[in-house]
Parts: sequence; structure tokens; C-alpha cells
Amino acid sequence: MNYADFPFKLKNCVFEVTLACCFSCRYCGSKGGKARENELTLDECVSVAEQLKELGCRRVSLIGGEVFMRKDWQEIVHALTSRGIVTCIITNGFRMNPDDIFALKRLKIESVAVSIDGPLAVHDAFRQKGSFERALNTVKTLSDAGIPVSVISALRADSVPHLQELYETLKKYDIFAWQLQACSPMGNACSNGVDVRFDAGAVMKFVRDRAKESRFYIGVADNIGYFTEDEGFVRGFEGLKFRGCSAGLSSIGIDSVGNVRGCESMYDVRFNEGNLRERSLIDIWTDPDAFSYNRKFDKSMLTGGCKGCRFGDECGGGCRSYDYFTTGRLYENPLCPTGALNIKKGRS
Repeated sequence: MNYADFPFKLKNCVFEVTLACCFSCRYCGSKGGKARENELTLDECVSVAEQLKELGCRRVSLIGGEVFMRKDWQEIVHALTSRGIVTCIITNGFRMNPDDIFALKRLKIESVAVSIDGPLAVHDAFRQKGSFERALNTVKTLSDAGIPVSVISALRADSVPHLQELYETLKKYDIFAWQLQACSPMGNACSNGVDVRFDAGAVMKFVRDRAKESRFYIGVADNIGYFTEDEGFVRGFEGLKFRGCSAGLSSIGIDSVGNVRGCESMYDVRFNEGNLRERSLIDIWTDPDAFSYNRKFDKSMLTGGCKGCRFGDECGGGCRSYDYFTTGRLYENPLCPTGALNIKKGRS
């Protein structure tokens, strides 16, 4: 098939370049810590960049593990940015150094997002003593260097009550955005029995109330709340609305050994559509049977509180990954304020 005629165009990619990390967080969905055996080589990562360019991918987010623990991370970024692909990095902010800052500016990185879970006691409890202060120092160092920096917070039962406290801290820093996303009960979070339950409506109210006064954007990610009266406002940028899960429709995830799935948060082998060591990316992307959970979706597949919802066609039941790991099903969402479901025991 001529790709120009293919109905699904790739726009975004989340590329996990390594599982190596200086932490092994209790809630880490990918169980980061040690690099996988036989992770993609630099040449293979450059090939990934070339294939993404071939498919017209516009934006790539590099994740780990911890991206900066790959010695060749600069070469990987260059492979992307030199091909005109907008690139950002998500980091825990623990081991940033002056050489990294210089390289980020030279490589024309779009932005860096630093993960901060909550105030000091909350953040350090799930990571490492001193990690909160080092993350904030990284935020300041990046902003002082003129590199756009944002913060991402994974919401859990223990962290949501402290959102205001974290907000008061973040107000002191020059960030452009703060994204709140639900922690999913997968990987370490499931193994460790981390309580991920929280009131999505309360979080959305927090965002609505603070956004009116905040000098930086505050918004919820695509796995929280849909089509309330605040849709078009609570996703950080005015007018931005949830349009349904984009996995396999306009976005993909690639892990550090070359597995391709619709979303890098769909961390289960059942969602692997192929491996780049065995098939090209264009072959995987244009496979008529790939990503069928989204490409062949219709609202009759909706279950639970989502079944019969008047927004079913457009919403599609929300975030596929969060649906699967909280309910064991793909088409009902526990964080929809208009049809709240009880979160069930997640999968490992």
C-alpha cells in the first residue's frame, strides 16, 4: 500500500531508549532500574529515527528508565532533531550535569519534563532520599539555561491530598506547564500494591481553580476525566479537548529492545504489534490487522459505565492503557467523572 493513501498517519512517538535508571521506584510501570539485555544499539536507534522520519512522525518523547544513563543519548537526540523531528526528554532530574545542559541546548531539544510526584516527603518516599531537592535543582538549572521545562506528577492516593502544597512550591520556579496523570496499577505499582485510587472530579476541580491564577499551564493527562463541562479547559491549553485514545491511530510506543505498540503505557506483551529487528516500522504501522483495538473500534464495544454513554463515539472509553490495567478491559474507564467505576485489582 502507498503510505500516502494509508488512512492512519503517524504523528507522535514515545521512545524508551533504555530501562537503566538510578531509581527503581515502587510504582514504576515499566519496572525500570537495570538495562534490558540486548537493548537497541546506536545504529539501530538511528534507524528508528530514519523510519520515523519516513513515516512523517512530527514529535518524539524520549523516556527510560532514565534517558541520561545511556552514554550515547546525545547521538540519539541528534539523529531525531537533525531530521526535523521535534524532540523532548522526560527525566527524573537526579543526575543532570553541566555537560548535559550544554548538549541539550546544542541539540536544540524542544523541552525537558521533570517527574515530581509531590512535596518532599511524598516524592522521596517512593524514590530516594534527596531526590526531591535534586529534581527541583534540575528544574531551576534548565530554566536558567533557557531550556523550556515542565513538571509531570503521577497521581496516587498518597499524592493527591498534597497537590496544593506541591503547587505552592512549583510557583517559585520558571516552568511552562504542569501535567497531572493517573498512576496506573501496572509493573511495580501492581507488584507493590500501590494504592492508585483517587477522586478524579476533585483533581479536575483543583486544575480548574488553580489554572485561573497560575502563570504556567496546568492540565490533566489523557487518562483522567472526559467530557465534563470543563473539557476544553482542564487539559492545560484552552480549547484542547480529549479526542479519544490515539494509540495506533496517530501515535506509537517503541521500547528499548524494539517492540512496537500503540502506546508505550500499554506495557503488556499482548499489545506488541511487532519488533523492529524483525519488521520495518512502516510494515508494522501499515499492517491491516495491527492496532485493531482502536482501528476497528465502534461504540458497541464499550462496557461498564461507558456503555451507552452519549460521548461513546468520540471518547471511545478513554485511555486504553489505564482501562486495561484497572478494569482488565479496554473500553471502560474508572476515572470518568460522568460515569465513575470502581477500580478493580490491576494486572501485573
